[in-house]
Formats: sequence, structure tokens, C-alpha cells
Amino acid sequence: MGGRTVTTDPCQEMHLLIQADIDGELQAAEAARVAAHLDGCPACAGLQRRLIALSGSLRDGIPRHRAPAHLREAVRRRIARPDAPPPPPQRRGAWPFGTAAMGALAAALALFVLLPGPDGRDSMPDWVVAAHIRALQPQHLLDVVSAEQHTVKPWFAGRLPFAPPVKDLAAAGFPLIGARLDQLPGSAAAALVYKRREHVINLFIRPAPPEEDPAETAGSREGYNFLHWSAGGMSFWVASDLNTRELDEFAGLWR
Repeated sequence: MGGRTVTTDPCQEMHLLIQADIDGELQAAEAARVAAHLDGCPACAGLQRRLIALSGSLRDGIPRHRAPAHLREAVRRRIARPDAPPPPPQRRGAWPFGTAAMGALAAALALFVLLPGPDGRDSMPDWVVAAHIRALQPQHLLDVVSAEQHTVKPWFAGRLPFAPPVKDLAAAGFPLIGARLDQLPGSAAAALVYKRREHVINLFIRPAPPEEDPAETAGSREGYNFLHWSAGGMSFWVASDLNTRELDEFAGLWR
């Protein structure tokens, strides 16, 4: 009997890798392979765009309710001290979690705690600070580790439908340490990660949405400071636990 030749569609495997890449689950070598494939395959590049848009739509459509103050405080303590034992129960069964489970719970609740209620007031600052807190969880901060802007900027090619600007601010005391893909309401965003001593700074960049107020904005949420400005058709949001003076200095260097 004659054998049959089985052909494999290279895009079939790539579809799974594209989804994992969007979720930030790939190692650098696999991510580079996906990017190279997307450069030469319009069909897979279109799939990536559709998946990113779908992710944004799902996030926007999920009902969100602000957690009570005592729960927000418990989650903040757990994020600040992930190895600390859970607080004693207030009643039988009140804290049925071990230390590891509570750490995972804190990460899962970070967005829930900070996202706005149904009225949507001040939603973007809440989103930005929540995304900053989520990124601080283990293995969430960086998709690409590099202090070189000429490494980080090309990394976004094929992963985003726009080219985010990247600046090296090491000489001013704000070294770049890497980047990742992130999500803000309605669209994907580039997240550039800088440091100031032991403080992490997340800078989120995306094309400025038509409905977004272009005015500069500053404030704080749950102990984290944020800033917003627009320039060159791009919207910039920065969040950190860094003090406001130094965060203003960082934003001034970018402006």
C-alpha cells in the first residue's frame, strides 16, 4: 500500500502561538518567531489584530463594581507583603486561604479593587493604576528585558498596530529595563518599564482615542501616583509609587 503525504499548515500552529503571545506567555525566542511570521503573513497579522480588539471588547463589556474599603485595604496589605501570613479570621470561615492562595487572590483582585463602578467616573486613572499593580505581580512586569531603546522599540513591531516611541532616560536617573504588551479600555497599549532606585515606573502608550480628554492630568489612587499627557497623536499614562516631584521630572523628560 502506498503511503500518503501529510502536509501541515504552518499557520495552524501559529494561531495558538499568537494567542499565547498576546497573553505574554511566550519566551523571547518564540515571540521572535511569531513576529517574523507576522511580517510575512497578512492573514495571521489580521488574526492578531482581531484577537487584540476582541480582548479589549471583552474587558470593556465585563460589569465592574468597586470593592468595599476593608477589602481594598486587605488586598493592598497582601500585595505589599506577599509572604506575610493571612490576617486572623474575624469569624469562622472568613479567611479559608493559605498564604500562597492569598497571594494569588491579591493579584486576581487588583483590577477588581481599583476599577470604577458602573458610572465610569475617572475610569482611566483607575485602569492605569490597576494595570500598574497587576504588572508588579511575579512574572508579569516584562515581556522583553532590555535597557536598549533600539532593542525595545523593534520588539513591538508586529505586536501592535502602531509604533510607540521609546526613550533612553538612564543618563537622567530613570533607566529603561524593558517593556511588555498591556491593555487599556478599547485598545492594546505599549508598556515601557523604567526604574528610579527601587521604584518601578510603568509608562503606557497608545494612539490617543478621539473621546479622550487631551488635557494633562495628575493625581493618585490607592497610594499610587499617575500622570497623563498627549503628544504627537499618542496618549501617555504613567503610574508609580514614586513621589510626585520625581514622577513630574520623569514626565517632563518625556515631554
